[in-house]
Amino acid sequence: MTVPYRRFTERAGDFAWCEDVIRRNSKSFYRAFSLLPKCKRESVFALYAFCRAADDCVDVEASEASLDALERDLERFLSGLTRDEPMWRAMDVVFESFDLDEQPFFDMIEGQRRDLSFRQPQTIGDLEEYGYYVAGSVGLMLLPILHSRSAVSDGLKQSAIDLGVAMQITNILRDVGEDLDSGRVYLPADAMREAGYSQAELDKRVLNQSFVCAWELLAERSEELYLPMQRDVALLDEDSRMATISSLFLYRGIMDQVRESGYRCLTARSVVSPKRARQLVAEAEALLRKAAQPALVEGR
Repeated sequence: MTVPYRRFTERAGDFAWCEDVIRRNSKSFYRAFSLLPKCKRESVFALYAFCRAADDCVDVEASEASLDALERDLERFLSGLTRDEPMWRAMDVVFESFDLDEQPFFDMIEGQRRDLSFRQPQTIGDLEEYGYYVAGSVGLMLLPILHSRSAVSDGLKQSAIDLGVAMQITNILRDVGEDLDSGRVYLPADAMREAGYSQAELDKRVLNQSFVCAWELLAERSEELYLPMQRDVALLDEDSRMATISSLFLYRGIMDQVRESGYRCLTARSVVSPKRARQLVAEAEALLRKAAQPALVEGR
């Protein structure tokens, strides 16, 4: 698609509003996708603002009515009626600029509905299904921006979904204690049983080897799900590869921070320090350069 750069300039204030939303709410996501060129960067920020609006219907308002209202606004927006608000005005430019699929936006709202009627997942498969709706859907939203010059293959779509689910599982592993405060246990029941960790121990925030085993069972799956996009990142537009691989490294680095803290995620939240973030971005850049070398050799 031909990007109408003028429209981004005309809506600069709306995109600045969206950027403020992501800057306040997701340091890792903001740090990584700030590496994109202007129009792609601002488009990602606008889509993040939509996802944050959906999330806030649950985590801030705990209101199904608010979620229903957001879904109606989305339906009207997709029919050509744009609310006169910063997020929707910015989204209008993004949909004009890139060939976005509508379904992932509805899937995101469905994921938030599942949180309103939350039940602990019984299996890792249950958790991954939930992870698709609240995060894999985001991968599909962003993919037409990151891979804008040709049709997207089913394999690359799956890699984008896997990356989103991996990030969601990472967030869950970081936020075990915070989620418990909200009455939610995302650790699958079968993983807890396999590790020999009980709900009573979790309620008391007992940090023992059984908890570590349950945590690592989930971490292992998260790490597996990062690998497809690490492999396929070279299929993205050249100007989108660094941002994507950086987001992967920064999120995966959160799990290492939890480990370094002694798995204190039951009582504290681990944060990747600015120094460590710079190191992770440098590691991502090195991997990207290495991945490009065979192509350079073949081109000689």
